[in-house]
Amino acid sequence: MILHVRFRLEPAQEVLLPQLMGMLGQFTPVVEAAPPDAAFADVRGAVRYFGRGPAGLAAVIRVRALALYGVDCAIGAGPNPMLARMAARDAAPGTTLVVDDPEAFLRDKPVAALHGVGPATARTLCSYGLDSVGRAAAAPLAVLQRILGARAGREVWERAQGIDRTAVVPGAASRSVAAERAFDRDELDRDRHRRALLSLAGELGARMRGEEQVCRSLTLTVRYADRTATTRTRTLREPTAHTADLAGAAYAMLDALGLQRARVRSAGLRAEGLMPAEQAAHQLSLDPADDRARRLEAAADRARARFGPGAVVPGSLAA
Repeated sequence: MILHVRFRLEPAQEVLLPQLMGMLGQFTPVVEAAPPDAAFADVRGAVRYFGRGPAGLAAVIRVRALALYGVDCAIGAGPNPMLARMAARDAAPGTTLVVDDPEAFLRDKPVAALHGVGPATARTLCSYGLDSVGRAAAAPLAVLQRILGARAGREVWERAQGIDRTAVVPGAASRSVAAERAFDRDELDRDRHRRALLSLAGELGARMRGEEQVCRSLTLTVRYADRTATTRTRTLREPTAHTADLAGAAYAMLDALGLQRARVRSAGLRAEGLMPAEQAAHQLSLDPADDRARRLEAAADRARARFGPGAVVPGSLAA
């Protein structure tokens, strides 16, 4: 059984994640971080050792996190990481949701709820009437492969069946990287929202390029004055660490929210699905402006490495 623990961390509390990981390590050595605010824990051995079920272990974890660090959490439990993640997403703060019957749990969910199914893929499936996970699971594998392609069709079909072949890997390299900007005051100005996103895209892009990585998708989190938050994820056209591409995807997600006089407290971006840049395919462009932008970006990275992160910044952020 896998637990997905989502800690409710304020931006200033994200430094507590290593300590919270250590707390989970008291129950099982098989713990994998999922920055910025979550972790997976394989508790199959812990269930036998402590003589408690997944819900019982989750209750103890919640109490310890709250008592020792003042951090509340929501926990999902399932037979694999995908189901545990989805359960944690549905769990209310301070509660645990255990998936005992994957078929019943998945049946009525929209197909977009499946991990890895972005808006474009969901729209394609819905156009064929496969708008729920249950309908996608009932469709023949060959049909999904004809609609989405061989690899993507098999992945969606397996996930709709509740199958996830990934495992919890302790000490694994992070599969995501995140950054967040908190405003000095609750911000209404749309231009300031966009400037924050540009700054975040630049930071994430520079970090990934420095580690020779690219990401497959980008997640935007907007936190409001009333402490609620909105999260949107977009699959990128191709794996990238190019700041302009990351900023463009972030702007599109922000515009799609249609915020009207919303008081924004902070904005965050998370680059997900990290992979080595050398393994990513890049669509060649005949646009000289794109080639010039990438050369300038590489030169700026060299300047920052030599003179510091503030040596080169976009003009809109220098004002």
